[in-house]
Amino acid sequence: MTTPLEVSGSESEAQPEAVLAGVGAKQIQGRSLGQIAWLRLRRDKVALTGGVIVVLLIVVAIVGPFLVQSPLTYHQDLIDPTYNRPNSGIWHTGISGEHWLGVEPGTGRDMLARIVHGARISLLVAFLATLLSVVIGVVLGITAGYFGRWVDTVISRAMDAFLAFPLLLFAIALVGVVSDGAFGLKGNGLRVSVLVFVIGFFNWPYIGRVIRGQTLSLREREFVDAARSLGARNGYILFKELLPNLVAPILVYSTLLIPTNILFEAALSFLGVGVIPPTPSWGGMLTLAVPIYSSDPMYMIVPGLAIFITVLAFNLLGDGLRDALDPRAK
Repeated sequence: MTTPLEVSGSESEAQPEAVLAGVGAKQIQGRSLGQIAWLRLRRDKVALTGGVIVVLLIVVAIVGPFLVQSPLTYHQDLIDPTYNRPNSGIWHTGISGEHWLGVEPGTGRDMLARIVHGARISLLVAFLATLLSVVIGVVLGITAGYFGRWVDTVISRAMDAFLAFPLLLFAIALVGVVSDGAFGLKGNGLRVSVLVFVIGFFNWPYIGRVIRGQTLSLREREFVDAARSLGARNGYILFKELLPNLVAPILVYSTLLIPTNILFEAALSFLGVGVIPPTPSWGGMLTLAVPIYSSDPMYMIVPGLAIFITVLAFNLLGDGLRDALDPRAK
């Protein structure tokens, strides 16, 4: 029979118990999934830059119109009557201490004021349309993925039909039909409502397909079986068990859907079915800039850069959120 080895004094000081006793005051704290995602996002400087720009754009859209002059104020004294363009500033743009981005050719309206007011229209339409698309897409996507069978077939074929719908032609036709008024709305209130409906209602299949695919995977997980074994109803499983696990893809694809809606709103305004002039919008400013581009390129460059920076910032933020919320990312 062997005897246990004796431990010398120097060796006893290196025992795990002794080491752990010395660090007992420093507890090891776990991190939630949200904290892990935030740490990943903080390391992505490009995504953070996009997020900062997005926050600044939202602040400008909310507060900016109260800080700048009216976008409808004409400054004919700044326009050269011979060439119908600004008579001062770099390259005859009208840039000065009072008009930081110059003035509009022909009318002399302040470009900065029109860009700021246009940001409110573009972001308002994009956010409301995205919200409508997300609500419809999430509800129908999670329903199709969870129930399957004929429910999945009907919703999936509806997605295919909406994706094949000529959305641009429908928007132009719808604005022409309800141009005078509908549902108690007139003017720009009606136009904004039509834009939100057209963009949001017909774009839900994009996020709906993503949610359906995620639900098909989640419905086979153990926590769903456990909820069924405890007698949970389908509504509880859908919105209490499955929906919280879909927050990450919903958030990511929402941030990627917003820039798409901004571009679509600008395209509709460019074609003349957006907000009614003289209310400024980025797409409408590009429309007015086309015939005078050769004499005043700044009038096209400024709204073009506004659209480009906004879309780029949302895309960078969306890509960063996707990497941060992906559990397989390192």
